[in-house]
Amino acid sequence: MSQHQKKALGFYSADPSKHTFWEDSQGLITGALVSGLGFYLLNRVGLLTGGTAGVAFLIHYAFNISFGLLFFLVNLPFYYLSFKRLGLAFSAKTFIAIGLVSVVTEIEGRFLVIDYLHPFWGALMGGLLLGYGLLALYRHRASLGGVGILAIYIQERFGIQAGLIQLAFDTGVMAAAFLVLDPQIVIWSIVGAVILNLFLAINHRSDRYIVVR
Repeated sequence: MSQHQKKALGFYSADPSKHTFWEDSQGLITGALVSGLGFYLLNRVGLLTGGTAGVAFLIHYAFNISFGLLFFLVNLPFYYLSFKRLGLAFSAKTFIAIGLVSVVTEIEGRFLVIDYLHPFWGALMGGLLLGYGLLALYRHRASLGGVGILAIYIQERFGIQAGLIQLAFDTGVMAAAFLVLDPQIVIWSIVGAVILNLFLAINHRSDRYIVVR
């Protein structure tokens, strides 16, 4: 089959900045699977990360409520802002991605059982897997929702840099974690968050992909 025929069948887009339905579908699914595995590793050793996932982890550890359910619910208030600021397509794909990640984190333990995992390795691999998962989602104009959407809104409305808003929120999450978790666990969590953000900073093309976490 010629290259032209493949394009005609809609397997992939000739424009690298656009994607077909099938390209977006595999991107959302694989991104969700990899991100879900990253969350699973963090959860396995009692770690957390920044953003709305960090809030979901804190509530999960404090009250033993399902992380997958909490992750889905915590992101609900941000969908309206996402729709208003980033459009229907981005919001719909983000909603699907978050739903998939929530399901994956709930069923992961049925397929993968880890007898021992050192917190450092959990932080390292969890952070890297989340980075890979987020890159896949960014590439297909989706995200894992969260505070990044609110940060963009505040930046546009009040002129405060979105990065500072995100940093302040993540700092608050980590500070609150000291009230719930062992300090050493919080430190390992910070290591994982740093690894995640360094990976994204090095590998993400901000001129091509949307960054909302």
